[in-house]
Amino acid sequence: METIAVIFGGRSVEHEVSVVTGLQVMENLDPQRFTPLPVYITKDGVWYSHPEFTKVESFRKDRLDSTLRAAYRVHWEPVPGNVLRLESQEPAERRGWFAKAKTPEVQEVRVDAVIPALHGTYGEDGALQGFLELTGVPYTSAGVVGSAVGMDKIVMKSVFRGCGIPVVPYEWFTREAWERDPDAVVARLEANLSYPMFVKPCNLGSSVGISRAENEAELRQAIEIAQHYDTRILVEQGVERPIEVNVSVIGDETASRASLCERPLSWEKFLTYDDKYIRGNFNKGTGASREIPARLPDEVTERVQALAQQAFHAVQARGVVRVDFLLTEDHQIFVNEINTIPGSLAFYLWEPAGMPYKQLLTELIDIAKREADRKRRNITSFDSDLLEKFQRGSKLGKV
Repeated sequence: METIAVIFGGRSVEHEVSVVTGLQVMENLDPQRFTPLPVYITKDGVWYSHPEFTKVESFRKDRLDSTLRAAYRVHWEPVPGNVLRLESQEPAERRGWFAKAKTPEVQEVRVDAVIPALHGTYGEDGALQGFLELTGVPYTSAGVVGSAVGMDKIVMKSVFRGCGIPVVPYEWFTREAWERDPDAVVARLEANLSYPMFVKPCNLGSSVGISRAENEAELRQAIEIAQHYDTRILVEQGVERPIEVNVSVIGDETASRASLCERPLSWEKFLTYDDKYIRGNFNKGTGASREIPARLPDEVTERVQALAQQAFHAVQARGVVRVDFLLTEDHQIFVNEINTIPGSLAFYLWEPAGMPYKQLLTELIDIAKREADRKRRNITSFDSDLLEKFQRGSKLGKV
């Protein structure tokens, strides 16, 4: 059996969404091949593990504190070896997974792969991926570059535009620019974009902090909301009566394939956090109602799927992603964003085509292992007599 660390929670406004994704992943791992090791990161950034973290009841407000007190602190050094150190806070107790501890206080667990189920900051933005690169453990998400680009909406759109991928007109500015001269910011936005506009924090997801503005007063209010969540704010020109279409892509740098297209169905003018996660059943993915496959002309479906794969490779993604599109009524296509760790890992886009969640997770782990094997072939050291020749106080330049 292989031990798969599933990391979820985290210091993010998408904390609760991540917990749901993590629980779904652990429930659907192939029990014939894998044993899940839950690694829960609190909103304060502390890492814990406990067998009860596979159950949603452990995260209820009336249970979480007591579960954390009984949990094990997770210590993981950023060195090759793939070993987590689990330290009990209650040495007298032996529980579930931890019955084999070498001492009453500590157990070391070797991890075969990691599934990052974190959404948003410090989990989907390259921070965790950088740490995992230092350990050498295979992990199922995009790497540092792909994660960082996929999280930063401004950089993402710049990359898409540079690769010839269509995006809606947009502008961006800093929180400091807004605080220094809000009138100048509004004037620039109104000169370059048309209403309606969508105002977004640069580095958040799940529609948190996003507002639609129909006029100057709403624009100013939307910016005030967004600037509380990030130091940079993105403003996009809205598409009139847009058709929202999402598609998932799975693969790596060598090959990829696209899922069926979905069309989210919302009674709002855009999908809010509540649309996505509160008003429906998490076991079906997100809470939003959806049409799968989306009823689109075949040529439009094929174009959307091709652009999704192009976006996947443009940001150097890996594993499974979801690419969100906006279509006009005459089927002009714009890529809105790429999610490198989509909610529920977008399993609901693959199941209708015959790939159950269990199979999706197994494929992601296999992709992660192949990527780790490829990286191990790289030369990471170089013998040199540079230090022998270096004199204290001398200047050293790169050639």
